[in-house]
Amino acid sequence: MKFISYSLLPGILLAIFSCLRASSIAKGDDSHKFPDTDWPNWRGPSHNGIANPGQKPPIHFSATRNVVWKAKVSGRGHGTPIVVGNKVILLTADEQKKVQSVIAYNRSTGQQSWKTDVHSGGFMRHNKKASQANGSLSCDGERVFFNFPNSDGAWTTALGLKDGKIIWQRRITDYVVHQGYGSTPFVYKHLLIVAADNKRAGAIAALDRTNGKIIWKNDRPTKPNYPSPVVFNMDGRDQLILTGCDLVTSLDPLSGKKFWEFPGATTECVSTTVTDGNRIFTSGGYPKNHISAVETDGSGKVTWRNNIRVYVPSMIVKDGFLYAVTDAGIAICWNSATGEQMWKDRLGGTFSASPTLVGENIYAVNETGEFFVFKASPKVFEIMARNKLGNAVFASPVICDSQIFQRIALRNGGKLQEMLFCLGKK
Repeated sequence: MKFISYSLLPGILLAIFSCLRASSIAKGDDSHKFPDTDWPNWRGPSHNGIANPGQKPPIHFSATRNVVWKAKVSGRGHGTPIVVGNKVILLTADEQKKVQSVIAYNRSTGQQSWKTDVHSGGFMRHNKKASQANGSLSCDGERVFFNFPNSDGAWTTALGLKDGKIIWQRRITDYVVHQGYGSTPFVYKHLLIVAADNKRAGAIAALDRTNGKIIWKNDRPTKPNYPSPVVFNMDGRDQLILTGCDLVTSLDPLSGKKFWEFPGATTECVSTTVTDGNRIFTSGGYPKNHISAVETDGSGKVTWRNNIRVYVPSMIVKDGFLYAVTDAGIAICWNSATGEQMWKDRLGGTFSASPTLVGENIYAVNETGEFFVFKASPKVFEIMARNKLGNAVFASPVICDSQIFQRIALRNGGKLQEMLFCLGKK
């Protein structure tokens, strides 16, 4: 393996109150304050799939309608981009040359700002649906952070936001790919938290985000599992939550000390957990399908559960209700406190991308580029728009500053050309 740097990536009032608590992502005093026009992390500003309020992105669009710009993406990848300042940044991989890279585009024009090759060679086998660049990125205002599987290890890298130069790189643990590796690092205070569950040497670690030094590291069960770590302020304290490996785990993000850990999930999970402030919602798909609501107070109580398969797409909590799109293309709404199903309806297709909520609308796209916009209301299922964008879509919609940034692939003959679209009202 060779590393390359071009210097030489939740009563209604009670429910609303709970949701407001949940939406306040834990941040440290030294965390960078991003403007409302940015999308600096996986699942957005609060890591919950909810875009900042007050936006009016288009609900009708296509490859030719409401397109601000579009840009070709070299290589292949399923990772969702982030948007910070004047840059849109994503991960990609050249399958022929075996190079994993990060590309930054100008937010206004779509022109490439910089490209950094991070790993050369060392590609690892994965299932047919996955890619060598599954993950998203996180930003602290100065650096972008991301994970790649390479050379039998899980690697985390920091690049300079402005110029894309490699600042540091750290091998977190041995890694064996079972399905793929798509976990995204989490910025917390002065730390960067990285999860790398796998069948060989599962680990959760916190690194100094300025230099990559490992501050604490915990072993995890040697089981395949894929979620990204997330920190929410719940039950009066910041809790780092991990789901999967047949467990729901809460840690102190500063020290790695275990607050609590109980059964409440299946072995393999992919989706990033959400909360209504009182419950953590886990979902998984192997060896059994499940959704469960686990109390955040350390009691180990599972308030409700069902056997719905929401394996890959992450869920959304709004005003005391839990919204999901199943892998098989069914949209569902539950009461987050009781698990009562409010409605369900078929969208169609297979979904891997996670939905995004902006205002009262949920944007969701299936693997063949059918894009649905429906109301986030517990009263009735209501489709607002159906659109078509691309032929293969695995990345989730990014919505900021009333624009949609969407990574897709267009079929040209027998080949797929990856593209990045900026959609908005002209």
